[in-house]
Amino acid sequence: MFTILGSDLRLCDGMSRRSFLQVGGLALGGLSLPQLLQAEAASGISRSQKSVIMVFLTGGPPHQDMVDLKPQAPAEYRGEFSPIRTSVPGIDVCEHLPLLAQRMDRLAVIRSLVGSEGRHSAFQCLHGHPTLNQPPGGWPCFGSAVSKVLGPVNRETPACIALQPKIGIQGWRDPGRAGFAGLRHAPFAPNASGTQSFAIDGTNLDKLRDRRNLLDRIDQLRRQLDTSNVIDGMDNYYQQAFDILMSGRLASALDFEQESPAVRDRYGRGSTEPAGYGDAGWMRNEDFLVARRLVEAGARVVTLSFGRWDWHGQPHGTNFDNARDHFPMLDQALTALMDDLHDRGLEQDVSVLVWGEFGRTPLINKRGGRDHWPRVGCALLSGGGMRTGQVIGATNARAEHVTQRPVHFQEVFATLYHNLGIDVNHTTINDRTGRPRHLVERAQYQPMAELV
Repeated sequence: MFTILGSDLRLCDGMSRRSFLQVGGLALGGLSLPQLLQAEAASGISRSQKSVIMVFLTGGPPHQDMVDLKPQAPAEYRGEFSPIRTSVPGIDVCEHLPLLAQRMDRLAVIRSLVGSEGRHSAFQCLHGHPTLNQPPGGWPCFGSAVSKVLGPVNRETPACIALQPKIGIQGWRDPGRAGFAGLRHAPFAPNASGTQSFAIDGTNLDKLRDRRNLLDRIDQLRRQLDTSNVIDGMDNYYQQAFDILMSGRLASALDFEQESPAVRDRYGRGSTEPAGYGDAGWMRNEDFLVARRLVEAGARVVTLSFGRWDWHGQPHGTNFDNARDHFPMLDQALTALMDDLHDRGLEQDVSVLVWGEFGRTPLINKRGGRDHWPRVGCALLSGGGMRTGQVIGATNARAEHVTQRPVHFQEVFATLYHNLGIDVNHTTINDRTGRPRHLVERAQYQPMAELV
């Protein structure tokens, strides 16, 4: 939805102060027009670019079935899958991830991720800070913080773009909040309406490019607002919003159908079929492809959610039934993205992160599922100039708790900030009281020495 935050204005439909004016069906994550104007800081910013693509495995992936298999554990712990060797001697992964196994030299595996609060909430994978006692305005998500610190690469592409689709659980479809970074730095969310297209009033990309049509609509809105001071500097905001919305660069990047069938097949066509849990079963392989197109267009941070990993067991299929569906699709989409970035000369500039909000219980429950396990989880990292071909951390014989090198969520974020050229020891953003806030709790968490 394309929305403009109101002020002391009451319209005929009864919407009052701080209500929203809506234009068409273009999903921008419920953001105000000023939020779109991340191009304001474009002047003077270098065109050289580092980027991050973050893949959120909604619901919490089973670490002991993916990258930390325990074949010597009792059957009720080890599950149904066997480990296979990878391209790096001594590192094994699940038999259903053969493509990733072949590229292990280009991956770093964290087997000791800690810091989860154990709830289904995307915030742990969006900023990593505790939910309690947040600063005034709330912590900005990673992409919003990056947008605030670095600004956009160009006028036409927002610095942070969230591809999360409209799925059943609010915490999983959360594109991230701008917090005290300010609304103009909130993620641009083109999939938030649940539609497949980047569109106005449900029309297609060709209609989106009808500049005259959009101009007339915004002019009508301006006439409604021109007698109030709803938005200071409306002319400037108007022009810049128009640049973003109507840019061929952004529209083209979102239009993955421009890619050849061979490229789309390499990523996989994914599935929008519910996986026994209503509409939360979406696996949109094409979002991996769109993420690559967006970083090429200038996005600094692209986030996406993939699949439904909350596998508590029957009647929604066992943990292993669901894994046999999800693992191969993730294997295909992620390796296609890695190969694409490599082939296009982007691998050193684009950091890729894959993780979920927690791990799963080592003991399989009576329904054939694994429940929430905040004590330890896992993550995969690739690209960004990081030292790959290694495993970081370890768990005990049943994957119950960390025995070597616990890695906190904020350490991973500190590493991503470092990859983008941001110094977490000196960079701050003021909260709403004017107090400077570091991006991570720097006294405790630094970029991971194993990776940088």
